[in-house]
Amino acid sequence: MSAYQAPKNGFRTFSIIWATQSVSVLGTALTLFAINIYLAQVLYPLPEQKPQLAWGFMALNLSAFVPQLLAAPLAGAWADRHDRKRTMFYADIASGVLSLGLVFLLLQGEPVGIWTLVAAGAGYGLLGAFHGSAFDTAYAMLVPDRLLPRANGMMQTMWSLSTIIAPGIAAFLISLPTLAQRGAWGGTVGTFLASLSDGTALTIAVDSITFFLAAAVLPFLNVPSPRRADLSAATGRPKRSIWADIREGAVYILRRRPLLWLLATFTVINMMEPFGILLPLVVKFNLAADWTARGFTLETALALLNTVNSVGAVVAGVTITAIGGLKTRRVYGVVIPLGIGAVLQVVLGLSPGIYTAAALLFLIGVIFPVSNVHSQSIWQTQVPRELQGRVFAVRRVIAQCAGPLGMAIAGVLAGRFDAGLVLAAMGGLAVLFMVAQMLNPQLLKVEDKAYLDEMAAAAGND
Repeated sequence: MSAYQAPKNGFRTFSIIWATQSVSVLGTALTLFAINIYLAQVLYPLPEQKPQLAWGFMALNLSAFVPQLLAAPLAGAWADRHDRKRTMFYADIASGVLSLGLVFLLLQGEPVGIWTLVAAGAGYGLLGAFHGSAFDTAYAMLVPDRLLPRANGMMQTMWSLSTIIAPGIAAFLISLPTLAQRGAWGGTVGTFLASLSDGTALTIAVDSITFFLAAAVLPFLNVPSPRRADLSAATGRPKRSIWADIREGAVYILRRRPLLWLLATFTVINMMEPFGILLPLVVKFNLAADWTARGFTLETALALLNTVNSVGAVVAGVTITAIGGLKTRRVYGVVIPLGIGAVLQVVLGLSPGIYTAAALLFLIGVIFPVSNVHSQSIWQTQVPRELQGRVFAVRRVIAQCAGPLGMAIAGVLAGRFDAGLVLAAMGGLAVLFMVAQMLNPQLLKVEDKAYLDEMAAAAGND
């Protein structure tokens, strides 16, 4: 792996892909926002339909998350066996076609049922698993090791920025038919917009265009895929089954304990920081007296906290992109920020003020991209490029499977106890774990590749 040299102008190629894929990520965020509004205003608009609406939100979130998580190992092995640029291309095309199909159904005049939306979400999740595995491993082939933190900072910025921009754009697109019906738009365009019952179809159509745009750029770029040493001379394909590839990804991690400890760090953090469940409850109950006195509504208070959190993530992503992150001892760029973030979580759970909570969430927004960037850089430099697809897939499954468990624990506890205290208690457990990790001699050797390889060789001989 150390002999690999990124192609000349590889970072420029990555930047082009990043820019077009960023537009596609924004388009996907538009669709997610539009479908949530569609559920609340079209499918379940009545106050007495609150249980159905809550169930619909849960079903839609799980419909994309679960298939993507389950397909990750297969998608990772696929990325190591096939041309990664081609995989991204066809995944973008298929996602664009899926969006067009959803647009067609929405234009028929009848409401699209929840199960159709769930099926579409599952389709997006499956395609996202293959696209994500190909993209995450492709740019490690383009970017030199020394620039990987900068590239990872750009990736963090892409995701964070979309959460800030998408709601406003989506809300504008959704409102266009109503504006046209009131005479704000004339001509053929105005007539077409006025014929729409709502702007959901229009918003998803924009998303489909972004998928096709991202796909259209790829054939003109050189995105190398790694050459595997276990190819059959006769067929040019791996000699073993794809399931053996998946197993190899797990074995690679299990035989290198420092990497396993690094993975455990994020597994625990994902479990102990269920902000999606606890933050709305904290805002509704713990911070209500303060935001009411300041003239906020529940919606505006929650929007303020979510927005400043995303702004913090963008600031972190842009900063790391500019300075490049740590070049050595990147493990400290993982554990120290996560430890600080856990302390901030404790303070957030105990905070009675909306502005204090906003400041804390801004800092938390800064913290996580910093740790994610350095973690990703470690994995990209320690795992051979021809193995990254299957190893990263197993890593993703293990790290993310704890998220739903943490949500379930938080939901049960918050239903019986004060949500702020639950948030603080879970943050306190995360603090204790991160302190232990900072003193963990195995984790601190995670960047010593010779040590990792010797450990793996010894484990293989047992």
